[in-house]
Amino acid sequence: VVAVAVVGATSLLHNGSSGGKDQKIGLSLSTLNNPFFVQIRNGAEEEAKKLGVDLTVTDAQNDASQQANQLQNFVSGGLSAVVVNPVDSDAAGPSVRAANKDGIPVIAVDRGVNKAQTSALVASDNVEGGQLGAKALAEKLGGKGTIVILQGQAGTSASRERGAGFAAGLKAYPGIKVVAKQPADFDRTKGLDVMTNLLQAHPAVDGVFAENDEMALGAIKALGAKAGKSVQVVGFDGTPDGLKAVEAGTLYASVAQQPRELGRIAVQNALRAAEDKKVEQTVKVPVKVVTKENVAGFEG
Repeated sequence: VVAVAVVGATSLLHNGSSGGKDQKIGLSLSTLNNPFFVQIRNGAEEEAKKLGVDLTVTDAQNDASQQANQLQNFVSGGLSAVVVNPVDSDAAGPSVRAANKDGIPVIAVDRGVNKAQTSALVASDNVEGGQLGAKALAEKLGGKGTIVILQGQAGTSASRERGAGFAAGLKAYPGIKVVAKQPADFDRTKGLDVMTNLLQAHPAVDGVFAENDEMALGAIKALGAKAGKSVQVVGFDGTPDGLKAVEAGTLYASVAQQPRELGRIAVQNALRAAEDKKVEQTVKVPVKVVTKENVAGFEG
């Protein structure tokens, strides 16, 4: 059996001797009404084609019960492995446990599954992303200045990990002072409101780190003409609107996830699990900083 590398499997044979030849994998995505998840699907389909894997993709349309039905069909259909991007991490648990019972390995992508055994979780490295965001903002400010932080929804792993990474990255820049941090719940309108209030208390702020692009875009609206001029803003996710703002110069940078890579690597790991090969419990997919210099070539 030909081994599949966890990242960038490009050397498999395509003449029928590939390990993926007889493998059938199901992918249930939370929604395809979002460019991020469409990119995960595209990456998964590209990798399946390359590895000679028969991949079935379903769209749960953000409905946990619909996803449960899809997963049940995958299990009863005798697939070799299942990849799931849960609508709801708790609600996906029973379906994944049913797959476990039938000896079908399950790979979670982008979001974990609670109270069930997944062979691997393939997700973006949020801690590394926070560190990269700190470096990008601090270097743009020349290593000195005052900044505010817009935090995501309290209690979410994304907010916690991005915030921790940012704090760790900022330690290398003692000239940068955080004068305020406040949650805006990953929401654009709340980002606008919170930033408006923060500006009243800190009118001379030099920079903003927002834990997602939506809040960053709200902050940019609050900043008006200052955004990208006297105040530098860094977001996170690399959403289409975020990248447009980077192009326009109002958002200095976005720490972009690579959803195509998430899809590709999820399929690689599903195949490894189906063939009883070792897979890492957690597979962190690198993120990258997108600025005006490289935004044109960024495929998201």
